[in-house]
Amino acid sequence: MGGDLKARLLLPPPRPKSAAAAVACLPPSSSDLTPRHLLFQGVDDALSLLKKMKNKKNKRGHQAVRSWVRIDTAGNSQILELDKVAIMRRCDLPARDLRLLDPLFVYPSTILGRERAIVVNLEQIRCIITADEVLLLNSLDNYDVLQYVIELQRRLGSSSEYLPFEFRALEVALEAACIFLDTQAAELEKEVYPVLDELTSKISTLNLERVRRLKSHLVALTRRVQKVRDEIEQLMDDDGDMAELYLTEKKERMAVPPLDSTTYFNYKSSMGAGASMSAPVSPVCSPTSTGHGQFQEKSLEQMHSLARSQQSHDASSQNEDYRVEELEMLLEAYFVVIDGTLNKLSSLKEYIDDTEDFINIQLDNVRNQLIKFELLLTTATFVVAIFGVVTGVFGMNIPIELFDEPWTFKWVLIITGGAGMIIFCAFVWFFKQKRLMFT
Repeated sequence: MGGDLKARLLLPPPRPKSAAAAVACLPPSSSDLTPRHLLFQGVDDALSLLKKMKNKKNKRGHQAVRSWVRIDTAGNSQILELDKVAIMRRCDLPARDLRLLDPLFVYPSTILGRERAIVVNLEQIRCIITADEVLLLNSLDNYDVLQYVIELQRRLGSSSEYLPFEFRALEVALEAACIFLDTQAAELEKEVYPVLDELTSKISTLNLERVRRLKSHLVALTRRVQKVRDEIEQLMDDDGDMAELYLTEKKERMAVPPLDSTTYFNYKSSMGAGASMSAPVSPVCSPTSTGHGQFQEKSLEQMHSLARSQQSHDASSQNEDYRVEELEMLLEAYFVVIDGTLNKLSSLKEYIDDTEDFINIQLDNVRNQLIKFELLLTTATFVVAIFGVVTGVFGMNIPIELFDEPWTFKWVLIITGGAGMIIFCAFVWFFKQKRLMFT
């Protein structure tokens, strides 16, 4: 049973016409095991195997062994359990590069070109690309990771693709990251505009809190999009970094063909022809023959080293002349896409800023109205205080003949009220002249 399961898992997966069709034909399943695991043949057995692997992973705790999905140049996929040391030896990578792929830490988007591999950390896609395979961190519960696997298998099965294997894998990763970020930007845009319209019509604490939350989300998303854009732009600006991504060419360039049997036989015959024809073979070689053989071996090694250097120089010159343009055009296409997403987010931020300015203007207007009302109220209080002064003067316990006249009280009220009205109107006229009110 175990051998049959392993053979069925190692078979090449079916290549669906599209990712949407592959997902649409999947039957419903539980929340823990999503339909995306149907990427591999042997559905039931594969799901059981993944469940066992998940249980083993929980038992292992925080060990360095992780599950990886391997995709080769033919589109075949399989699950491998490798620790950090095995990955470092397999891909010739330092430990600091593997930390970028650790799901326990959050690192910004990065594309690193190394001697034998490309380390890709783009949003949900974390993988190692070599000239022969892609090692993807096993996270098939993530829909974006599943889409990456399906799309890469579809493109590897297409005969119309002319790009090397590493560029196809890198292109699918860039496309998945750009689509993921653009989708989030579109969803945020649909959510922001109604909230801003509601805020302009009704200023409340609830609406202000919603706008603040959306703006925080916008700033975080803009930072992520900006990082991806800067990473692509940095690669496009440096031809040396782009040349490091040509893994297939470097592999072919470093693969020096070995000597064939005829050349090796002639070389050995020329070294030992005189000794074999003239004298029997001695168990102890003479210093002269040994030195001559070492000299010829060194000469042959120098010749092959010179040929390898010349081949590397020719390939590098060819790469720097026109082959870099191939990768540059690929990066430029996705640079335009991610730049459009960044412009969309920038426009959304400007709309939020304009709405905030409009809200501030409205609040300033209300504040000015309150200040005007307070100014009128202060002026009216000053006029009313005049009556208090008159009352205080006439309330003194001093004998005055004017108090004995019956008309005195009426004239005091009339004169005091008229004086108060005149003073109030004078203040209003002064405020109007100074444009403090009624502007």
